[in-house]
Amino acid sequence: MRERTALEENIAAIEQIERDLADAVELIALGEAEGDASVVEEAEESIRSLQAEAARRQIEALLSGEADQNDTYIEIHSGAGGTESQDWAQMLMRMYIRWAERRRFKVEVMEVTDGEEAGIKSATLLIKGHNAYGWAKTESGVHRLVRISPFDSNARRHTSFASVWVYPVVDDRIDIAVNESECRIDTFRASGAGGQHVNTTDSAVRITHIPTGIVVACQAERSQHKNRATAWAMLRARLYELELQKREEKAMAEAASKTDIGWGHQIRSYVLQPYQLVKDLRTGVQSTNPQEVLDGRLDPFIEASLAQRVYGGEVEVEDID
Repeated sequence: MRERTALEENIAAIEQIERDLADAVELIALGEAEGDASVVEEAEESIRSLQAEAARRQIEALLSGEADQNDTYIEIHSGAGGTESQDWAQMLMRMYIRWAERRRFKVEVMEVTDGEEAGIKSATLLIKGHNAYGWAKTESGVHRLVRISPFDSNARRHTSFASVWVYPVVDDRIDIAVNESECRIDTFRASGAGGQHVNTTDSAVRITHIPTGIVVACQAERSQHKNRATAWAMLRARLYELELQKREEKAMAEAASKTDIGWGHQIRSYVLQPYQLVKDLRTGVQSTNPQEVLDGRLDPFIEASLAQRVYGGEVEVEDID
């Protein structure tokens, strides 16, 4: 049996929403005619759910960029601040893994560089799923955390920064030429928590593209050959994403944010003390439940960013809790 295309799936979903809406309206009329408030309330709740589903479908229909349907890499780097920012980077890595799992995407950890005492210096995730890049692309930027430090014996409040960089997996439809003479290849021993799969040889691979300064690394496999092949694919993806930036002014502005992981470049603030608040500084969307956001509930922020990116101007702001 032929699989339905994404367009056919969207059309079928919209037709289903229309049928469900007609049923709910008919149910309201029936409930009002019979004076049954519970039936009316149930139908109204159904309409609210349909409204939310229609909004999600609308956003998904807007993911029409040439790479939006592709899998994606999410790269995380700790900012200045040592253990504090490295712990924050690890929290972000967990947040994106949980977000991907909520969306039923598959996640592979391509590379992790551990911090000296706690947390991570950097990590690269591979997120696999339909429209993975389209959904994740607006997460690129600097993320700011404010909390009482668990590493400070005086229980002082600290501000930490980490950067997130999102770029699409390049598939066979996209031809990106890489001159190997312009690249430096290094091998190193993979880091991690250890266990039966820990590498004991220099199987991890890092490739530096000298003209652009782009660095990619892979340690997902125990074979250096496989890690090298994956690293080349990651580099092609980064170079392709660089080309996309040249066509899109907003993406170019986001690229500049990566050069300085600190004040003035953040896209979102996560405040755990003295109050509880996560606020997106681009759209104004906020949540008073940071723990839920850090557990992967990112879609309200992402949907608002996508809508703003497509339509421009202000988006409707409300507390998402």
